[in-house]
Amino acid sequence: RNCDCALGAFYRRIKARHGAPKAVTATARKIAVIVYHMLKDHQPYHDPGASYYQERFQERLIRKLQRQAKELGLCLLPDPELAVS
Repeated sequence: RNCDCALGAFYRRIKARHGAPKAVTATARKIAVIVYHMLKDHQPYHDPGASYYQERFQERLIRKLQRQAKELGLCLLPDPELAVS
């Protein structure tokens, strides 16, 4: 039962790194923060979707790798043939 939503993608990413119990706790906290902001701002929840979350994660990962390469005196160049879409 996979949820194709941002919270589902968040849960799966945390679960892969830290295990299910920590992923459940982290996701529950994220839901609590979302509910708090919904009540505070009187706004409905808008789910950006799992693809949006995955794109943001991939962008963060690329920036991290570029920063690490720069610290080592290297330069990363994208290969359009191997680019993940």
